[in-house]
Amino acid sequence: MKNLTLPIRFGIVTSAVLIAYFLILALMGKHTNVFYSLFNGVITGFGIYETIKYTKIKQGKNFSYGKGFTAGITTGFVATLLFTIFFAFYATELDTTFLDELSTAWSSDYKNFQGIVFFTVAIMGFATTLVLTLSFMQLFKTSNNSKKIMG
Repeated sequence: MKNLTLPIRFGIVTSAVLIAYFLILALMGKHTNVFYSLFNGVITGFGIYETIKYTKIKQGKNFSYGKGFTAGITTGFVATLLFTIFFAFYATELDTTFLDELSTAWSSDYKNFQGIVFFTVAIMGFATTLVLTLSFMQLFKTSNNSKKIMG
């Protein structure tokens, strides 16, 4: 559990930034525009990148691909889980018209539209986490290739 302290902290901070970004969009009336959710990937990516970077610094020569991958996945999953919980609370308790505004066509066609939206938010976050963690680990992994001697 000690090895997961840093990723969990970064996950909590990342989720706080995601929530703050969403609330800023809500204040400006832009939170129903799905285009703005693309920036969530940037926020999550930055959190994952920083987690892997600090994990590598902290562990030094003991850093491995598996440890970096675990740190990135943990950060992204914690951030996604907390943001999804907030999103569900916001949509069901704080602004009950939000989901109808989000997609008037969809909400009338599906009986359990709320569940579909919450599931989609979670899956998008988990998928983003996996892809970004795999991508960033390409930057941080140690190479097994031997150095060529210039001659």
